[in-house]
Amino acid sequence: MSDQVGKAAGILWEHLNLEGETSVSKLIKATGLDSKTAQRAIGWLAKEDKLMVIVKGRTEIVALK
Repeated sequence: MSDQVGKAAGILWEHLNLEGETSVSKLIKATGLDSKTAQRAIGWLAKEDKLMVIVKGRTEIVALK
């Protein structure tokens, strides 16, 4: 499973690197990842201190540091 999450983290990182900050829901739709895998990958990137998570109202925005 960690291989799958690591690959998903790479997909998310690439998307954020090209497109910039985005909401979690839009990020999941844009990458085509399933929600659980995407959330795990976001956690992976956050643990590696590569992501910022900004809460605006009910929306979570993620961006690369």
